[in-house]
Amino acid sequence: MKKGLSVLIAAALLAGCAAQPMGEGGGVAVSEADSQSRERARAFTELADAYVARSQYKVALDELRKAITADSRYGPAYNVYGMIYMDLAEDTLAEDNFRRAIELDRNDSNARNNYGWFLCTRGRYDEGLAQFSAAIRNPLYGQPELAMTNAGLCAEKKGDLALAEANLGKALKLQPDNPNSTLKLAGLHFRQGRLPEAQRLLERHDELAAPTAESLWLGVRLERRLGDRAREAAYALQLRKRFPDSDETRQLLAGHFE
Repeated sequence: MKKGLSVLIAAALLAGCAAQPMGEGGGVAVSEADSQSRERARAFTELADAYVARSQYKVALDELRKAITADSRYGPAYNVYGMIYMDLAEDTLAEDNFRRAIELDRNDSNARNNYGWFLCTRGRYDEGLAQFSAAIRNPLYGQPELAMTNAGLCAEKKGDLALAEANLGKALKLQPDNPNSTLKLAGLHFRQGRLPEAQRLLERHDELAAPTAESLWLGVRLERRLGDRAREAAYALQLRKRFPDSDETRQLLAGHFE
């Protein structure tokens, strides 16, 4: 789910702890050296994350090597490593790096969220849901609605629609104006056959954010099922014009509506 990754698993970098050799300045010198190493590791990791967003993985890996050289115990660097290897379908390397990030900081909810999504996309649903739960339990986590939304999608993949709806509903309670959670719940209602509810949520999404390929494709299929050919055509036109190279447009042109 490459496209979703930019929305469902974007990394927010957190500081952990460092261990560096003692210098001549005693405790103060060591503290300063640790701080400088940590800041270098943070800067390289942030740069790597920016390259990941543009799918420039080779350059991102080079920056991550610099980060680990600066501070081998900087957990967020391993989290970004995990994201890259997940995208590249290098599952063993992805899992090893996510686990290393969590080992270095068990309260790194960003790493737990990303690891949870990795597990869910590999069919390890219960393990993934456990990681989302651990992420959400951290009171300092700044994006609990993200992990809650991913937990909802994971539960749906598992086939537990009641749990999926509960998690997506909780995500919207945490952040009522979150367009991603709104769209995901609209999609779930569509797949459940609850068309008026799906339509209401899709319209709400369109009030909150610009259309996406996902939202327009949902609109096409929703209005087609409701029998409103004019609105179906309007959504289809937007999809073709705004996102001509998307998977959704290819499905539209192929007539794969289900």
